[in-house]
Amino acid sequence: MIIDSHQHFWQYEVEKHSWIDDSMKTIRRDFLPADLKPIYKQNDVEGCVAVQADQTLEENDFLLDLAKKNSFIKGIVGWLDLQDKKVTITMEKYASETLFKGVRHIIQGEDDPNFILRESFNNGISLLEKNNLTYDILVYPHQLGATLEFVEKFPNQKFVIDHIAKPYIKDGYYSGWSTLIKAISKHENVYCKLSGMVTEADYNNWSYEQITPYMELILESFGPKRIMFGSDWPVCLVAGNYTQIKDLVSQFIARLSPTEQAAFWSTNAIKFYNL
Repeated sequence: MIIDSHQHFWQYEVEKHSWIDDSMKTIRRDFLPADLKPIYKQNDVEGCVAVQADQTLEENDFLLDLAKKNSFIKGIVGWLDLQDKKVTITMEKYASETLFKGVRHIIQGEDDPNFILRESFNNGISLLEKNNLTYDILVYPHQLGATLEFVEKFPNQKFVIDHIAKPYIKDGYYSGWSTLIKAISKHENVYCKLSGMVTEADYNNWSYEQITPYMELILESFGPKRIMFGSDWPVCLVAGNYTQIKDLVSQFIARLSPTEQAAFWSTNAIKFYNL
């Protein structure tokens, strides 16, 4: 069984999705369950976790509505203003929705390099555990130092790093990223998604050999029980189709035992997100 732990849906709007620049113009259109369902059938994918792409409460409602109408969407990761003093009320409201599994903030888009350590933000994070909600960490490598301090503060909170923290694969940078990833991985409550890698490489010229050292480091650091498959569809389409993304990681994890492969493809995501 395969569970895709990271994909997105949207109804494209120029302002809302301004992060889709000219180099990614092929995904400047709507992407909805009807587009994804045949791709999943072709690739034997059982279900997915839909992750927010817009930081509004309306995004939560949009994704929840899609999940309720499409049984292959097993859960959603939404957004909450964790710095809001009234976030307790909003969080309890969404936590009562069985398909609402966790939250994410687009830390990579924040100008403050230490945003993730802000007291107001951490106050919101501290409420997640008792509401049985996970947190997806979306950061760039230069934000990993602050991220290490961040995860140290919350030893019991379920965290997962999105897109292996977006190392600069295209430029071949590795050592700074790897040092901090190793340190973060020592915290057993932190998982990592093998996702979003081809879009950190050269869109048109990435190769398995180029990306393998980064996957090696993630497997070595987190082990087979704390990594999970994520396609990052439809963002991945700027660099490859769904089958290419799946084949990239399939080739890499072929060395693992059947039980470990099953953990990577589905069991770890099911456990982490309580699907």
